[in-house]
Amino acid sequence: MTTQVRIDKWLWAVRIFKTRSAANDACSSGRVRIGGAAAKPASRVHLGDELTVRTRGVTRTYRVDRLIEKRVGAAIATECYEDLTPPEALPKKQSDSERMDAAWAERTRGAGRPTKRDRRQMEKFVGRKRN
Repeated sequence: MTTQVRIDKWLWAVRIFKTRSAANDACSSGRVRIGGAAAKPASRVHLGDELTVRTRGVTRTYRVDRLIEKRVGAAIATECYEDLTPPEALPKKQSDSERMDAAWAERTRGAGRPTKRDRRQMEKFVGRKRN
């Protein structure tokens, strides 16, 4: 068993990033830290290290519980780390109706005529049926 693994390879293997190049880019741009220090893609991660990863505007903290180099299934991947991110730091999930409301409400001016689906969502939001 290995005692250290490249950080970009580990982040990809445990499915924090979809591709290894995305993990590499995140490390290169300073969005990944090992114990508070910026991590380069070739930095080594060891058991027990605390990683801070910023993805999609959310900063998450992980503790390395197992080192792997090959990508594994999602069930096994979650066993390789512990998510230490406090719940209040995570973004609130929107309900389906909130997402639907936001989808048609964000139509830009000049985007053209609303589709039949858009019109139905608008009517559902307003709460009345047009004749």
